[in-house]
Amino acid sequence: MDDATPTPLIPQVGEGKRGENGYLGYLLRQAAGAYRHRVERALADLRVTPPQFSVLTMLAAYPGVSNADLARLALLTPQTVSTIVANLERAGAIVRQPHHYHGRVQQIDLSETGKSLLATCRERVHGIEQQLADGLSREEESALRKWLVRVATSAPR
Repeated sequence: MDDATPTPLIPQVGEGKRGENGYLGYLLRQAAGAYRHRVERALADLRVTPPQFSVLTMLAAYPGVSNADLARLALLTPQTVSTIVANLERAGAIVRQPHHYHGRVQQIDLSETGKSLLATCRERVHGIEQQLADGLSREEESALRKWLVRVATSAPR
């Protein structure tokens, strides 16, 4: 490569194609990455990852689900959920028990330790989400939520 050839400048987040003129899909991914990074930092001292937080949240909302259901709810692969569940069980955050009707299926629930851990995580993540909504009216936030749900539900399955 010729040393005289200038290196193209990469725009900062929010500029050029990384800004309002960028592709919506790219902007969604960029925003999701920024959100994940903030959540990672907020939960790091608790030794909870964003996927673990998602699993804990879904278990609180839908107690007794199976690994397969949990993977669908948390938007994770079954293999990832298996690893997360094993780690959370080792940490005492969840308990597994046989399903009432399906002998090979394990139901997963939060333990008291898991409920306490989730409450601490939620408090921190709620703060991040409040910051995200700063400056939005209720109507704007509602419209944004509806749009995000529409994007998610319009994807081919």
